[in-house]
Amino acid sequence: MSQTTATVGSHVAIFAFPFASHAAILLPVVHRLALSSPTTIFSFFTTLHSNKTLSSTCKHYLSLSNVRAFDLADGVPEGYLFTGKHQEDIELFMSAGPVNLRKAVETAVAETGKRVSCVVSDAFLWFTADIAKELDVAWVPCWTSGVNSLSAHVYTDLIREKIGVEGIEEHLDENLDFIPGMSKVRVRDLPEGVVFGNLQSLFSNMLHQMGRKLPQADAVFLNCFEELDLTTTNDLKSKFKKFLNVGPFTLLSTLPPAEVPDRNGCLSWLDGQKKAASVAYVSFGTAVKLPPAEVIAIAEALEADKVPFIWSLKENFQVDLPNGFKERTRSHGIVVPWAPQVDVLKHEAIGVFITHCGWNSMLESIVGGVPMICRPFFGDHRLNGRMIESVWEVGVNVEDGKFTKDGLIRKLDLVLRQEGGEKMRKKIRKPKEDLLKAIGPKGSSVKNFRMLSEIVSRPKWVD
Repeated sequence: MSQTTATVGSHVAIFAFPFASHAAILLPVVHRLALSSPTTIFSFFTTLHSNKTLSSTCKHYLSLSNVRAFDLADGVPEGYLFTGKHQEDIELFMSAGPVNLRKAVETAVAETGKRVSCVVSDAFLWFTADIAKELDVAWVPCWTSGVNSLSAHVYTDLIREKIGVEGIEEHLDENLDFIPGMSKVRVRDLPEGVVFGNLQSLFSNMLHQMGRKLPQADAVFLNCFEELDLTTTNDLKSKFKKFLNVGPFTLLSTLPPAEVPDRNGCLSWLDGQKKAASVAYVSFGTAVKLPPAEVIAIAEALEADKVPFIWSLKENFQVDLPNGFKERTRSHGIVVPWAPQVDVLKHEAIGVFITHCGWNSMLESIVGGVPMICRPFFGDHRLNGRMIESVWEVGVNVEDGKFTKDGLIRKLDLVLRQEGGEKMRKKIRKPKEDLLKAIGPKGSSVKNFRMLSEIVSRPKWVD
């Protein structure tokens, strides 16, 4: 890659992982970095499809003149017909990634007239370390989740050495007590690709390579706050040059709170509820599709229990609801295609969040002080669910890993009406207080962000 015709100055190339919500999670940090260093150019790269989505949902984060969005090739060959293979789009993107990302750098240099002075990337894009090395600039990857899931990937080789990868079924209930901060985590709670699942897949290999490569980074920053898990944080600090918890990302933004449209009337419906902490909020994020049998089980439980509820369920998934369900439950619940989740979880009427345990959803539940009923699906979900139930004790997991009518009724009763639920509400006050303190003027996340901003905006050749 040639930068010989470019002028010297701060120009940060930022590469997002263009799947699920990764790009949207990273964007608030980009905005905050751009505000803190107005003379630095930030070139933000993601695919055309991802950029279109961001421009409609997160355009306020792209409003600064020193933030420039570039389309990144998606790796899909012209005329290619998808076969329906699992993660086919990700494999195509990652296979072509090293070449396409280098071309993207050349484009940004040509259009801005400034050589790239730092490479920031989603941690999944581990090969950007090589690009940064070729450019002789800092590599600063971002982990969009928490410290525990990152620890699992950093320690993958040790876990495989201790546990093995053959006959893994016999080891699923063994604890990872040889990893700091993970003594209550079981093998079965790990993300796919560590010791089970298809360890030869491109995605598993990507995570394995990432775990090995990240300690070489000039700095790593996370969508977490230090006080949530000091043991794991301190252990990882000993393995990285700079290990910076700067989350939650969305709460670090200096933008005034956006007026989120309540187009489905969720907040006004909640205002009409007479009892605090009585409503169940049900949502499984943007990337999860529940098996139809579990949609039915949730519906039957909500109907039989008569708990007030808001269920955020995409319209194309609502076909799995039992016939007449919405009509029969109209007196005590609503099903909507979208809900303003942050505001919903902050509402005093919400008593429980039925969730997939995605990291952002979990953080938003902590901010709202709402206990969780967890149904993990993939990635870090199981690990998050284990921490929620067995370490922080602010929620419970569903029985046998899936929803059943009777099982969910029991969990609703526990969280909303029994002493166990009251204990969870008291327990969640501590991480909520720690989180709000971390993003306060003298908080750990704010302090770490200042350090991140200095690393990113100060070219390596200035040192």
